Amino acid sequence: MTEAPVRVAICANSRAYAAGLRHFLETDRELEVVTVASSGEQLLGELARVRPELITMDLELPGIDSVEAIRRIMATAPTPIVVISTRTAESADGLVSAALDEGALEALRKGEVRLDRRLSPRATALRRHLTGLVRGTPGDASAPNGGAPRLPRRSVATIVGIAASAGGPAALGEVLGELPADFGLPVLVVQHISEGFADNLAGWLDSAIALPVRLARDGETPGPGVLIAPDNAHLLLEASGRLRLDRATDHGRHRPSADALLTSMAQAAGRGVVAVVLSGMGRDGAAGIAAVRAAGGVALTERSEHARLPSMPLAAAQEGATPLERPEIGRILAALSPSAVR
Repeated sequence: MTEAPVRVAICANSRAYAAGLRHFLETDRELEVVTVASSGEQLLGELARVRPELITMDLELPGIDSVEAIRRIMATAPTPIVVISTRTAESADGLVSAALDEGALEALRKGEVRLDRRLSPRATALRRHLTGLVRGTPGDASAPNGGAPRLPRRSVATIVGIAASAGGPAALGEVLGELPADFGLPVLVVQHISEGFADNLAGWLDSAIALPVRLARDGETPGPGVLIAPDNAHLLLEASGRLRLDRATDHGRHRPSADALLTSMAQAAGRGVVAVVLSGMGRDGAAGIAAVRAAGGVALTERSEHARLPSMPLAAAQEGATPLERPEIGRILAALSPSAVR
């Protein structure tokens, strides 16, 4: 059965450019433009009706600015967003960096999108890349390691860190559901979730899996079981082995931040860390994966083509995390527990 084309929304202040971009994208049958908006307000009003799977957005828009539009989209209907602009990340006004901080996946310069050369190999590759942001590259070929994960000896693994965003609770349940009640390693979790719901997530997981689950506490030393970052607090592992809850520091657009957790774990536990990135929008966790790998730890991610939202797994794979099925991730974790060594 042929897969339905990826539904694309274009938001651009120039009707001529939007028409050219539509023609450029729809040259590939795997992309279908479902709406063209000339402002952020118009796009926001169209989202519920057209349900795009990918949004391209100009940075220069009338009405609310593009950064605010991205912020509202990511808060109400998280969707992969690609900025197409004349600006670069180094531009003095900082708009590109701000757009990426608010959740845009990446920024392309308009010069890279040659509307007059829509049949060129470069244009074909760009359209394939855009499709892959939604569907994931088959087999996650973008992952540099590509093969079996480089696993630590059981005696080396000391702690597990898991990051997830939209689509994460179900993924967490599936991965953690593979772990036995006597799983011997601490599991630290950052899940992006609306304020006030972290406690509910912990309660649901505690009733759904064999391991005990609760919110992390400042200053505690983690033991076996699952500890979840509470609302509006970065969960950090200190060199002393204790946990710290940081409610003051900004670290990208998320608090708790997956990058903050995984980077702190890499610094504190080195090659004893096993890091996992699950479903989510944006790139939170990618820098943390890079830090874990640099420290000699293990990095895993769910296959992006099976994730509810593929961008966090794709970004993690690009930093070297090994893509695996969720149950396989759980089984690998279970085998690393000291309790599994008998």
